[in-house]
Amino acid sequence: MKDAPLMDKSQRIAKLSKLLKAADCPAIAFVPGPNFYYLTGVSLALMERPTILVVTAEGDAHAAIPALERDRWAADVPHARTVYWQDSDGYSDALAKLAKQVGGQQLAVEGNRMRQFEAAALSTAFGSAVSDGTAMLASLRLIKEPEEVSAIQRAIDVSEAALVATLAQVRAGLSETEIRARLQVEMLERGADGPGFDLIVLAGGAAADCHGIPSSERILKPGDALLFDFGAKLNGYSADITRTYFCKEVPEPHRRFYEVVLEANRVGRDMVAPGVAIHDLDHAVQSVLRDAGYGANIRHKVGHGLGLDIHEAPQLMVGNHETLQEGMVITIEPGLYEPGVLGVRIEDDVLVTESGAKSLTSLPRELQVIGR
Repeated sequence: MKDAPLMDKSQRIAKLSKLLKAADCPAIAFVPGPNFYYLTGVSLALMERPTILVVTAEGDAHAAIPALERDRWAADVPHARTVYWQDSDGYSDALAKLAKQVGGQQLAVEGNRMRQFEAAALSTAFGSAVSDGTAMLASLRLIKEPEEVSAIQRAIDVSEAALVATLAQVRAGLSETEIRARLQVEMLERGADGPGFDLIVLAGGAAADCHGIPSSERILKPGDALLFDFGAKLNGYSADITRTYFCKEVPEPHRRFYEVVLEANRVGRDMVAPGVAIHDLDHAVQSVLRDAGYGANIRHKVGHGLGLDIHEAPQLMVGNHETLQEGMVITIEPGLYEPGVLGVRIEDDVLVTESGAKSLTSLPRELQVIGR
């Protein structure tokens, strides 16, 4: 991953500082991942060496960083008070020094990312059990900056161009893994840092497995659905798009299956606007599927937030009574699944604007036959 060229780190630290003060939380610790990258612009690996960033409610940044990352960290995050440690010395003393710098305050951690051994080591260093700050962090990256939207759009543009090039090569007789490999190569050739997640390419009845794993043994046949759930990553930001095609011909019962999902996608996109309750959005989209007689074929919520994480807040599902806000980037991805027979999902990446939904994805949604 390239380091982020777009972020104002001080503004992001200030935003986090406000969240900490509102929650009466003195400090919070991060390990490498989306929030770490968001706050520093540096992508480091989550490995066996504890790599810790602590931000206080006053907006001060402290860190304990393995010595092998020293040069890049010092260049890119010079404002952080950093303790460096060598493998031969271990990390216990470094974390103790970090705690002393921070002031030994009660510490929260991002509980959905930090591993148990890191949390335990920080508890020992700070002298008390750490608390889970996951809920407090949910709003940190909720509203996207214009530069973030542009970064997501670039990832989408690369992804869509790669899929178009891949579709021109698809034909009956190719395996799922062969098609996936061609898609990944097309992404890389167009400048992607890599895929944003494990690319899903599923044919025929396998497409009913929402997050199935492509197989070299499943071969595309005429009449098969071919589902792509894919997205390129650029500078930390990813696309997340799904399209479903049919090889050479469309079995008539499958046509209605597809058209119902298409209508649900349209209803979802048309409903997106600031102030819309997320609960109501998911209910409306799922109602299209249920009212068409396919309630038993629903497997998942209508969508999720998109940014540095493929799945991030908000989660678009019944029971979430939060409202959409201008500046959110979300997915709208209704799907229907008949085990062993067929799966259809149509997923778009959507920006919530003052006037409603702006689709960042531009691939056609209408039913298409490929491989002729």
